[in-house]
Amino acid sequence: MRDEKLEIDGLTIHCRVSRGQGRTVLFVHGNSSSGRTWSKQLRGVLGDQFRCVAIDLPGHGDSSRWGSIGDYSLPRYASVVRAVANSFGGEGAAVVGWSLGGHVTLEVAPLLPEAAGFLIFGTPPVGRPPALETAFLPNPAMAIGLTSEVGEEDARAYAASFLAPASGLSLEDFIEDIMRTDGAARSGLGASIQAGNHADELEIVRSLDRPLAIVHGRHEQLVSLDYLLGIDAPTMWRGQVAVIEDAGHAPHLESPEIFNGLLADFLSEV
Repeated sequence: MRDEKLEIDGLTIHCRVSRGQGRTVLFVHGNSSSGRTWSKQLRGVLGDQFRCVAIDLPGHGDSSRWGSIGDYSLPRYASVVRAVANSFGGEGAAVVGWSLGGHVTLEVAPLLPEAAGFLIFGTPPVGRPPALETAFLPNPAMAIGLTSEVGEEDARAYAASFLAPASGLSLEDFIEDIMRTDGAARSGLGASIQAGNHADELEIVRSLDRPLAIVHGRHEQLVSLDYLLGIDAPTMWRGQVAVIEDAGHAPHLESPEIFNGLLADFLSEV
């Protein structure tokens, strides 16, 4: 795996790139995370076969921060992901998005007509206005993800919401990423959503002409499975939400072998 830095719209965007030479697969992380969350994908069989590119979104990881809180929005994130895709060759690429990264993936989908398909998880596609009360579960940790100043105790509570309740996975990498993230990225995202500065994701899903895989951890603490089962997704891969039994909000880390197998099957079929 190697590090690459791209200059995009005056920002330095950090990417981790696997050694594989096959189809490009872009990985977009969640709120207050970073590209290193994809280590179990980039360093394994997937990373050996495909050119896996894990992006640090602006304000996260080792990428630059935007200068204004108003810059942090789904459309601006999507513009960065589109530029990264074009830098690595977007034709035939697949985009994988976790949580916030899934919303960014849906936002960028219409901007990447040459991409082969999209996989999202921890992400309920929302309309305008978003029905947040039904798309998400009533977990108080959700508010932390939209708060500028986050202390270590809140960071630990937020990190714990990413995993199944009985998970033994360490929280430390999550916490480190949360504490490193620009606080404006959280509060700015919340303000932009409240202002309606995002696409109608339900309409994108309804009109999408390429495969969309939706993956869900059975013990998810943040996203409602009932909501996902009720959306209209004509191109949903295999016609159903793929549920991973022993995982929560982060199945790529909690059940990497199962998640990677699903992703490999998806990539082979699109």
